Amino acid sequence: MPVVTNFSDLDLSKQYTYADYLLWQFEERVELIRGFIKKMSPAPSRTHQVVSRKLTRYIDRYFEHKPCGFFVAPFDVRLVGKNKKNKELITVVQPDLCVVCDLEKLDERGCLGAPDLVIEILSLGNSKIEMGEKFRLYEENEVKEYWIVKPIENSIFVYTLQNGKYIGLKPCIEGEKIISPLFPDLDFEIDKIFESI
Repeated sequence: MPVVTNFSDLDLSKQYTYADYLLWQFEERVELIRGFIKKMSPAPSRTHQVVSRKLTRYIDRYFEHKPCGFFVAPFDVRLVGKNKKNKELITVVQPDLCVVCDLEKLDERGCLGAPDLVIEILSLGNSKIEMGEKFRLYEENEVKEYWIVKPIENSIFVYTLQNGKYIGLKPCIEGEKIISPLFPDLDFEIDKIFESI
């Protein structure tokens, strides 16, 4: 298959594979969800960037001397899905932030398999994907903990995997502290993430 240098040359109704994804050399940022292209915004909003930077500060400090990898977008996470016998990958996502503790999942292209913790920051235009499609995708792939950050509400929703299904915890809001169920020593004040945005 030839290299694709122009996004408009792609057929958005067609299913693609990770092998196709590797041949795309255009400026647009995309994810591949169950074989279908999802175009990402060219650059996250200022608010998104500020919240991401503040979360990164706390999370990076926590994992600095721990045997886990902490990554920020753009970072390809290749998910296998329910059909783990099918060697043809059709899902590549770029979570805003993620933590991978099984270092054997890491290679020079990113992560092959589910991270332990995924954090997505909602922006205008991406909330439907993060709240719906990616929620189901992360649950199906057994991401142990999933945070959905809502800057417009100054809140973080934490979902933890139990018996193959996500259980939502009480939303973490201003004036409270967020504590990761998976990494209980990872905690910080919610106000510090959303102040001055």
